[in-house]
Amino acid sequence: MKIKRAAAAAVFAASIAALAGGAYAAGGASGPKVAYMAQGNIGEVMVNPYRIAPLTAVIRNGGYVITNATVTVLPKEGGQTISYKVSDENLRTHGGVPVFGLYADYLNTVEVEYDRHFNGKTEHFKDRYQFYTAPVFLRSNGTPGQSHTTFDLKVEKMDKAFSDRLYFINNLIPSPPDASRVVWNNPMGGALEWAFGPENAIIDTTGAVRWYLMPDLEMYDPDQPYKSGILMGFQQTVDGGLVFGYGQRYAKYDMIGREIFNRRLPINYADYSHGLDAAENGHIFLRVSSSDLRRLDGKRVHTVRDVIAEVDADGKVVDEFRLFDILDPYRDNVIKALDQGAVCLNIDASQAGKTLSAEELAEMDKDDKFGDIAGVGAGRNWAHVNSVDYDPTDDSIIISSRHQSAIIKIGRDKQVKWILASPEGWKGDLAKKVLTPVDKNGKPIKCEDSKCEGDFDWTWTQHTAWRVDSKSTKDVIYVSAFDNGDARGMEQPALAGDKYTRGVMYKIDQKKMTVEQVYEVGKKEGNPFYSPVTGLAKYMADKDSFVVYYSTSGLSGPSGGMKGPIKPHPYLAEYKFGSTDPSVLIRFQDTMGYQAWPFDVKLAFDPAGVAK
Repeated sequence: MKIKRAAAAAVFAASIAALAGGAYAAGGASGPKVAYMAQGNIGEVMVNPYRIAPLTAVIRNGGYVITNATVTVLPKEGGQTISYKVSDENLRTHGGVPVFGLYADYLNTVEVEYDRHFNGKTEHFKDRYQFYTAPVFLRSNGTPGQSHTTFDLKVEKMDKAFSDRLYFINNLIPSPPDASRVVWNNPMGGALEWAFGPENAIIDTTGAVRWYLMPDLEMYDPDQPYKSGILMGFQQTVDGGLVFGYGQRYAKYDMIGREIFNRRLPINYADYSHGLDAAENGHIFLRVSSSDLRRLDGKRVHTVRDVIAEVDADGKVVDEFRLFDILDPYRDNVIKALDQGAVCLNIDASQAGKTLSAEELAEMDKDDKFGDIAGVGAGRNWAHVNSVDYDPTDDSIIISSRHQSAIIKIGRDKQVKWILASPEGWKGDLAKKVLTPVDKNGKPIKCEDSKCEGDFDWTWTQHTAWRVDSKSTKDVIYVSAFDNGDARGMEQPALAGDKYTRGVMYKIDQKKMTVEQVYEVGKKEGNPFYSPVTGLAKYMADKDSFVVYYSTSGLSGPSGGMKGPIKPHPYLAEYKFGSTDPSVLIRFQDTMGYQAWPFDVKLAFDPAGVAK
């Protein structure tokens, strides 16, 4: 026993001596040498460095100063090359070269050019790297409606003029059983249970996934009410970031997955969904709801999708637009005509084709029915605002209200400037703000019972009412919208197959208070492209084109009494402006779409270079 103790003491003493002399055993610090493999002339490769973007990487700088970098991800056979310049700011931020656009489940080849500075010497290198990335992972919702990971798609048409496009896809996983298990209380109402799973990715023009978001539990957790919700309204900002919101949060990340901020909504608000707008001054306009509204009858409720909160860069609320005070929350013309089988993402096949009566709406007030239900009055889904767009030329906002089938401009003074909608049901001063439809010569168009002569039509249960900045002036603005088409003409058609969806653009003379329809697509495709809920239409100045995401084509099944899993097949189309035939057409299979739009990789990694 004494011999063993002596031996142990000797080993301990030797260890202390070794530490004092700077010799470290395995498992200790590495000393001045880094042992990771470096394929090129700088540092090691870290795949998915921020844990939420698996098809990205950072090639570490290896302790050098590097500048003037360019990244090229080489394509698979028949694939699409992705190449972009990286600003020095991004090189410093990530401690190396950020790599975007990798293929999943593939040994990728990446070429990187850069200048390396060391000890007063600058050298230019062109390195080639190879590394593997794992398959795409997608959460299961436990239903037969899912049959694949992101995405099962077919590129049906691709004009060469658009072959360099990347498309950001904001889709949803309906009703995962670990979500939507809690509701608001004290007060009741709101839409906390609106919590579908995320399916967000970027595809190239061959249909390959080149980026996707895989939120970790720090970012998104369906078991936690303040970390769940639906990731919606993604927008690429002027500095290359990605801003979006979900449930009780709004956030901004870069494309490598680095968190810029991820904040709880200010406590006065709840239930972000659908859309936001990041203004150039750093403010963000968030479509939210009131977390505690005292109605005129004394009842306190969470409201539903009827507040715009403006927050500054520090998260302070600098202004708010309380739409139940600005508009008429009891205008019921559209709500009575809605197909109750598909009220946005509240899909209920048993209610397909049914509408609400004035008596049923009035009964809700008597029975204290509040929450995410189609109805009138604050505390119900009377407005369903699904987009907001800030117009800096007159310091106003443009909103899309699905359940009013109206596009509305509201000034900083909270006064309505104009309403693009059928005149039915608007009262008092609001009735005076309804725009007059005119033809290309400025002649008024005859309209009666929510229908007009010729090709002019209003939007019905629309989404994404956005100002077309490149075409607009202060007095005359162009507005694009995704016209879903439910309750068209303030009625349900005799046959569900008569419904159709449009992408449409209007020209609005704000002084004359007139509106001219200048462009539409999708009408001739008819019911096969009909998307009763969600969707996007957006003008793209870079290619003078019009992008339309028919996000829920095939979801019209419930109106025909469809049973079993609902499997939409969205179409992503891009048109040369003026044409009604798409130059790009991509069909997605068995996925619930929300929005899709062209993604700018150059803006993501070199925003200053794009601005020049």
